[in-house]
Amino acid sequence: MILLLGGARSGKSDTAVRLAASAGAPVTFIATAEAGDAEMAERIERHRAQRPTEWTTVEAPLDLHSAVGSAPPADYMVIDCLTLWVSNLLGHGRSGRDVLAEARRVADLLWERPAVVVSNEVGFGIVPANELARLFGDTLGSANAIFASAASRTLLMVAGRAFALPSIDDALAVE
Repeated sequence: MILLLGGARSGKSDTAVRLAASAGAPVTFIATAEAGDAEMAERIERHRAQRPTEWTTVEAPLDLHSAVGSAPPADYMVIDCLTLWVSNLLGHGRSGRDVLAEARRVADLLWERPAVVVSNEVGFGIVPANELARLFGDTLGSANAIFASAASRTLLMVAGRAFALPSIDDALAVE
């Protein structure tokens, strides 16, 4: 599994689509967005239009575990994105602890599968002033760390460029 992290409009989704298209396998695309307003519906449609029509798309705004578990084992999977999935779960009353337990379950399913997972890195800014925003940032950051620990590679996307992030073991290794 590859984890793609980055800010808004950093090229995460485009890179995920490129990785999947070059995988040489059928693709299951798991979308977590919900069209809560007209702008989001338009955004979802733009993303759909960028994907090859032969890919299978699964809408999974809440039950990511079932979506991943039901994808054919030979398929390359794209999950776009953890950010919206975490937001959806918190918005439906799930606790941060519950979200992280679910993140671990999904990451465990993906550990040895060919997949790319997209998520935003939201920890570069200031600590938010309200409780819900802090809960979201803390939960997403911890979920990203769970997926990074299960990933074979983690890339940070900035302005359409990918930077490889070493594991903590690699970063601390003494030569």
